[in-house]
Amino acid sequence: MNKITAAITAIGSYVPEYVLSNQVLETLVDTNDEWITSRTGIKERRLLKLDGEGTSYLAIKAAQNLLEKAKLDPKEIDLVIMATTTPDLPVAATGVYVASQIGATNAFAYDLQAACSSFLFGMSTASAYIQSGKYKKVLLIGADKMSSIIDYTDRATCIIFGDGAGAALFEPNFEGLGLQDEILKSDGIGREFLKIEAGGSILPPSEDTIKNKQHFVFQDGKTVFKHAVSGMADVSEKIMERNNLSHDDVNWLIAHQANKRIIDATASRMNVDESKVLVNIHRYGNTTSATLPLLLADFEDKFKKGDNLIFAAFGGGFTWGSIYLKWAY
Repeated sequence: MNKITAAITAIGSYVPEYVLSNQVLETLVDTNDEWITSRTGIKERRLLKLDGEGTSYLAIKAAQNLLEKAKLDPKEIDLVIMATTTPDLPVAATGVYVASQIGATNAFAYDLQAACSSFLFGMSTASAYIQSGKYKKVLLIGADKMSSIIDYTDRATCIIFGDGAGAALFEPNFEGLGLQDEILKSDGIGREFLKIEAGGSILPPSEDTIKNKQHFVFQDGKTVFKHAVSGMADVSEKIMERNNLSHDDVNWLIAHQANKRIIDATASRMNVDESKVLVNIHRYGNTTSATLPLLLADFEDKFKKGDNLIFAAFGGGFTWGSIYLKWAY
């Protein structure tokens, strides 16, 4: 029997309607469009403004978009992996609720959290399940409602993040397409530089933690930027070397959309032409777990069967990695 590889066979996405532009941010904090654009590449981001709706709302919409496009009966799905940093609730996995809501009644489901690397790590996990031969259809969803954990008086973070969701279906492939190789890394040194201090088991919610704004994202921007540039570039270069890929062999770079300068630095190290570097950060900002699948959705019509895609991401913790995948349709 031919070796089983795990290929992406369908993509779905969703972003909320409300647009938070740089011009609107100028009225909230001491910043301006030129400053934000030159440092991040971001022009606008989407926010979910519906009362009582969380990350699951975004994830359900993206999954439904995929099911509709692929004409797939949700009962055929074996597993739903929910990559997210902003679950609906601290207890009761968001993925389980999403699976039920989309009608994936024969699937088991759970959440996976590795900050901005969540979807990338989820690709590895989905692939392993497919390659085991036990499962035929694994739905990986990356979704985050970052607006729920951002302080809109903190200009260091509020200019960066947005809300959104994307989904990818993984299925067995016998033509050698799909996920080829991966380099995944983590280092606990990053815990201090990008985090939410309160709300966990170390510092449970209290009147003081709320007063001190400790339930919002804190980021030491310079340190995170430095580690992200070296981390993403290193693993992307290594995965090319390991698979004997020249810059000509790489068709597309699918990089986490955290900062345009980090994306450019990664592409430069790989010696990949700018025309092969997919970017939508100007439209959505950093949607954390959703950046990679949103890129796939936005540029799906550009991919051809057999194309070599290099994925790269970096997230809090620290977590980072690169995946080499051959497009299957």
